[in-house]
Amino acid sequence: MLANFLEKSKPINFIFYLGLFFSFFLFSVFSDLFNENFTWIKALENISFLMLFLAIFFFYHFVVTKNKLTFDNSYAYFIFTLGLALFTTVLLDFKTLSSILIHLLFLRKLYSLRSSKNVIQKIFDSGFWLGIMCILEPSSLLFIILVYAAILLQQKLTIHTLLTPVLGFISPIIIYFAYLLWQDSTFAFTKIINLEISNNLSIYTDNYFFYIFLTTLLLTICAVLLKSPKALSVNNSFKKSWLLLIINLIIAILFALIVSNKNGSEIVLFLIPASVIIANGFEVIQKNFIKDILFSLLIAITVITYFWL
Repeated sequence: MLANFLEKSKPINFIFYLGLFFSFFLFSVFSDLFNENFTWIKALENISFLMLFLAIFFFYHFVVTKNKLTFDNSYAYFIFTLGLALFTTVLLDFKTLSSILIHLLFLRKLYSLRSSKNVIQKIFDSGFWLGIMCILEPSSLLFIILVYAAILLQQKLTIHTLLTPVLGFISPIIIYFAYLLWQDSTFAFTKIINLEISNNLSIYTDNYFFYIFLTTLLLTICAVLLKSPKALSVNNSFKKSWLLLIINLIIAILFALIVSNKNGSEIVLFLIPASVIIANGFEVIQKNFIKDILFSLLIAITVITYFWL
């Protein structure tokens, strides 16, 4: 029954998923309100957070459906909703939510390279969004590998496609430096130049983040093993997208390990490609009753993890 519902990608499905997430969001907000005195500023802040979450859901759905990263179902959206719900408490921050949204805008340009329309503009835009990502978090520079992987897999490597990401990347950096120069605050620019790599993984020894990461990783590995033989056997656009998803996943894991300011929210960048890969793994399973069991387990694990770990 649950599998039949998730196989559809109608508006009612997405309303249900947003309602599911909204219940977790409200619980997190009310938990904060019990610990702090109510203020209208706090209320407006929470409304702004909700708007940012809705934008994240919108662009995630856009990336997945527009680039046909799954079949016509809502598996990926459902898995991403459950995953994101687990991080509501650590995501209630404007910089964190903005970073995730910008990351999705960055991915939107890369995965759209499967189409040959406006290639140079898409590559420039991907570099531009990456530049903004690096202003917010310098370790995001690691994702430059994903830019050139997308170009190599989906387009041809020429002098134009080689240099365009660099031009896009330096554009916001130059604008940011000019702003800091105007404000006489150029010392802040050194945070971008002096890239800090952290090997402190103590946050992942916390049971909460450890179980989320481990469960997602195991499901992703199983999905890769299930889907790859079929995906790689046919030379089509999805084969290239599948390889790009796997590269994206690996880079997101490395980013989560090296980023200096770890608070658990960096796992969301890993969750984005992981949810799509896991959804593809579910598509391989033929028996709906098996899917029902697995989806029910995911819901149960999400609730148990959120409330009891």
